[in-house]
Amino acid sequence: MGTSEEQALKDYADFQDKVKRTIYLDQLSPQVTSGVIKAALAQCANVVNVEFIVNYTVPHDIPSSALVELEDEGQAKAAVELMEDFPFIIGGMPRPVRAIYAKAEMFRDRPPRPGVKKDFSWVKQGDDGYEAMKKMINLAKRQEAENLSLIKSQLDEEKELAKQQQESLDGNCKKYDLLENVVQNGTIKNLAHRYGINLDD
Repeated sequence: MGTSEEQALKDYADFQDKVKRTIYLDQLSPQVTSGVIKAALAQCANVVNVEFIVNYTVPHDIPSSALVELEDEGQAKAAVELMEDFPFIIGGMPRPVRAIYAKAEMFRDRPPRPGVKKDFSWVKQGDDGYEAMKKMINLAKRQEAENLSLIKSQLDEEKELAKQQQESLDGNCKKYDLLENVVQNGTIKNLAHRYGINLDD
């Protein structure tokens, strides 16, 4: 086995180890930075690297996603389980962050698999496989249109969810402000005296 082939095998083995200790995060606010992710995951893992995945195909301001490399496979497991068991919100998004184990196909800089050779050729009308490729192109266009419609619907739903959450938060803040005013202006003592309640108990 040649040196280049040995190096290719080693590089691919190292990449597979990297995949095992990496998680994929979705539903991140566009304002979230690598520092924010590191701080959020500090309770269960040490973040080695964060690579944000940019979606150039969707003309909407959609939630971000990222590949987060951790120190080892055990930390990756702990992080995924944490976000499966508890709502985990990073950066104020109305939906909790989703986390899954990363897959090799998610990495844009993944090395070629040793021993696998890929051949490419242009296909024009009349060639074998032209009709099949045309069907694939049409199917991809249809899926793109369906995906855009689904994303728009999801964004509208999240906007309404964020509105409801803000209204609930504002309502709770008003209640706490009211309670604080009752304590500070002495009204609570008058109420306690009227109803025969000892505040020292």
